[in-house]
Amino acid sequence: MTSASATKTTAPAAAPATPASIPAPATASAVHDAGLLLLRLVLGLTMAAHGSQKLFGWFDGGGISGTGRFFTASGYPAGDAMAALAGLTETLGGLGLAAGLLTPLAGAAVVGTMINAIAVHGAGSFFAPKGIEYELLLTVGAAALALTGPGRYAADRLLPVTALRTPRPAHRVLAAALGVAIGAALLLVRN
Repeated sequence: MTSASATKTTAPAAAPATPASIPAPATASAVHDAGLLLLRLVLGLTMAAHGSQKLFGWFDGGGISGTGRFFTASGYPAGDAMAALAGLTETLGGLGLAAGLLTPLAGAAVVGTMINAIAVHGAGSFFAPKGIEYELLLTVGAAALALTGPGRYAADRLLPVTALRTPRPAHRVLAAALGVAIGAALLLVRN
């Protein structure tokens, strides 16, 4: 028999802190969200302006008819229809990214469009002026936003449906895959 004073009890050792169990400081989260906002604004407004070149001829663009001729020369059927489709996709997808509205779908729209831009531009080299670096950067940026989400400073947070406000990671991946699939499908109609 041992006496109570002779028995030594030890508290169980605390689990070691892991990066996931350490709460992030509020300022780190705010900086992260500000970074996503900056990326969304620049990428989204760049794409929207690019789309407005196709739709309206703004910023020295070709408008529907000029862009349609380019699409026809690039092997797409119904050049004017393809110009309207590309212009609407770039404009609406870009504005969606900039606002953070339906972000995974907006990112998917930009990804699909830019896959076609890369294919039309050709993969002869990586660097400008004849390379694909610009198109690839826009594609990957849009895919990253589709996968990560828009951050706190976004219109998505105001949506009434929880699944749209905070989509599951699987839905984000599905949206990015949808953009790739639609972009690839459009390449199949190209001569």
